[in-house]
Amino acid sequence: MCDTMVALGSATKDGSVIFAKNSDRQPNEPHLLIRIPRKRHPKGAQVKCTYITIDQVEETYDVLLLKPSWMWGAEMGANEWGLNIGNEAVFTKVKQGPPSLLGMDLVRLALERCRTSLEAVQLITGLLAKHGQGGNCGYERRFYYHNSFLIADRSSAWVLETAGPFWAAKEVKDVYAISNRLSIGRDYDLAHPHLVDYAISRKWCRSEEDFHFARCYTNELITAFAGAAQRENACSLRLQQAKGSITVETMLEILRSHEPKLEQNPFAKPSVRSVCMHGGGLVGDHATGSYVAHLTDELDTYWLTGSSTPCISVFKPYWLTENDILFSEDQEEEALQFWLLREKLHRLVLEHKVADLEGYRREAARLEQEFLALAAAARAGGGEPAQLEAIMKQAWQRERELVESTVERSRSNPGTIQGSLWFRYYWRRQSKRLGL
Repeated sequence: MCDTMVALGSATKDGSVIFAKNSDRQPNEPHLLIRIPRKRHPKGAQVKCTYITIDQVEETYDVLLLKPSWMWGAEMGANEWGLNIGNEAVFTKVKQGPPSLLGMDLVRLALERCRTSLEAVQLITGLLAKHGQGGNCGYERRFYYHNSFLIADRSSAWVLETAGPFWAAKEVKDVYAISNRLSIGRDYDLAHPHLVDYAISRKWCRSEEDFHFARCYTNELITAFAGAAQRENACSLRLQQAKGSITVETMLEILRSHEPKLEQNPFAKPSVRSVCMHGGGLVGDHATGSYVAHLTDELDTYWLTGSSTPCISVFKPYWLTENDILFSEDQEEEALQFWLLREKLHRLVLEHKVADLEGYRREAARLEQEFLALAAAARAGGGEPAQLEAIMKQAWQRERELVESTVERSRSNPGTIQGSLWFRYYWRRQSKRLGL
């Protein structure tokens, strides 16, 4: 489960493109921050994706990946050309295929190989035609789905939605939000050549005039349980309300938003309908990683939590500079420990052991505002690499100190998980499995 959104220059305050996503997955699934530099590959080389091996290209681009720890692909990320992609699980009437490419593999492959949003649409649909999509996407349980994608570069964006080998794509005009359901109807700009014919053959519609992609291809029962309509509508409404004045802060606010029943105490109830998704129910996942990209012709700035639960996390600035502060692909253990430290804080909050949670949140908000101001000043000053690296080093260190000190002060405090009997059992079981 996820929520992804974009605002183009016509809808933002400064004319930039702003892209954002919460990745909602099983709560114990570590969400890693990985940087992979541009690479040359020998002729005839192949690349092992999560389940299958495919032909490699001669050169892959410098990429930032936010990825589940166990798979090759990524939930979201960016590359050196300012291309950004996030995927969503969607539930369709088309039968699942054998293990092949996951939606997350397609995200990474497009980031490594494409420069623009349209190129990414063409690459992903070409890979679907050649290899298909399929395979278990779950961490501690089996979970199968098809995928939709929101794809943005510094000047354009596309929505690409799939159902097995079939797909439809639509160019974004100003703002767009996708969740765990098909959203494209009749107004697509590109489509699989047999998209309509297949729906007619399955008697999902009577004729081409009757065809509506989402209505024909959606598995309505599973989609309803996913809470996708409520989350997508909440994101879309907020973007429409702020159109013309959307900022990074607007996206941060949306990613942290809860449905009304969680507003007073988001740590005692699950919510599959909240953009900041909290696990603990019979269905639904947990927001395990969050991301905002601020794309301009002068400088692309990325805002990363490296943690679950954005409502208690600090978004930190990141730039694709030469002297990197993130983890390489052979440093996955260090990346795992980075996520686990912040997950310890989340579990302490969940157990109501953080005595002054509001005090922590005020300090986290103060740090984040300071980081936003530093990033704005760096952008105005031309974004010199040495300055950007100094800001990153300072910001990430100060956030770490806040998390470490809060964990240390709270570890031995009395506290207990609140909520229903099932909710308490769910989270005790999750923490035991994670070794917390």
